[in-house]
Amino acid sequence: MQIIPVASGKGGVGKSLLSANLAIALGQAGKKVLLADLDLGASNLHLVLGVQSPRTGIGTFLTGASSFNDSILHTSYPNLSFLPGDSEIPGLTALRASQKSILTKQLLSYDTDYLVLDLGAGTHLGILDFFLMSKQGIIVTAPSVTATLNAYLFLKNTVFRLMYSCFKKGSEAWNCLERLKNDGSSLQRMYIPRIIDEIEKVDPESASRFRSRTQNFHPRLVMNMIDDPKDADKALKIRRSCKEYLNIDLEHLGVIYRDTVQDTALASRLPVIIYKPQSILSQAVYRIADKILQAEVGPIDDFADITDESFQTAEMEATIDFDSKMTYVEELVGSGALSMGDLAETIKSQQYELSVLRKENQLLKNKISQAIQQGYRL
Repeated sequence: MQIIPVASGKGGVGKSLLSANLAIALGQAGKKVLLADLDLGASNLHLVLGVQSPRTGIGTFLTGASSFNDSILHTSYPNLSFLPGDSEIPGLTALRASQKSILTKQLLSYDTDYLVLDLGAGTHLGILDFFLMSKQGIIVTAPSVTATLNAYLFLKNTVFRLMYSCFKKGSEAWNCLERLKNDGSSLQRMYIPRIIDEIEKVDPESASRFRSRTQNFHPRLVMNMIDDPKDADKALKIRRSCKEYLNIDLEHLGVIYRDTVQDTALASRLPVIIYKPQSILSQAVYRIADKILQAEVGPIDDFADITDESFQTAEMEATIDFDSKMTYVEELVGSGALSMGDLAETIKSQQYELSVLRKENQLLKNKISQAIQQGYRL
């Protein structure tokens, strides 16, 4: 079984869009797929799939109202089964340790080729633990400053969660982490390499165990909702931060352009790769699915070469898709299907969105500046 957790640092970046359509694409390729809606605070993946509001799911299973197998829906899409999340059941947002253990056991024992987990946004410990069920989870982000920052922070919290899982409570490594947390300097502000250097002085065995785990931890990135090939460069910033501050590297699975066809597909209660499989958005999802299918099984010896190549490929794909998009617009204008007035309105809309992003960027810079000044005063 290949486990594919799909996460995001913040909501609204297209995580569920990718999860649902990727699961369908893998099923179309002849693989058995179980898609689980683990965004338990806001379970709405059935809407993206075009499935009627389910009566059973994770909530009814955990409350004993249905068995695990009876909670799974067999969809009309080839080889795809779906486990809804049941967001309307109170208290389901944060699972207890016993509930998480029971659910994890059932998920891992299910007979399927791919287990796709649509996780909630944010850095709740339960979300981090589900993400760490795989060494190659997918983080979905967008070009905006807040989205890229939150993607990095999600990965940073994941690495901290991985670190704590490597250290036994009460060990020298654990006690060292606790001292770093309580000595007045925030543990979250420290670089992972520096923390591990400190731990190695008192507990080299635990430090070695953590380094071994992180060497096999290779998260994968998808940059969604881009408007221009230059937006793909934002992924490089996330990669640099991860390498310098977290001592991990990322693989780039690809880019997806913003496309209003997704809204139309959602209103039609159809996944976009079913509604319009030839669209640029759908073709990007198929590319990502192909990369997952072609991925080597087992340890990766030359991961640095793979990551370098993946980022170069993503940049090339961003340019190719943009050219295809512009060619399509020119054809619409030339045929009269799209008037110059429609094109002008589209440009105005994009200019407004850019204006909002600039304001958002400035606000974030002000907050960072204030936080730095407060840190100096402390």
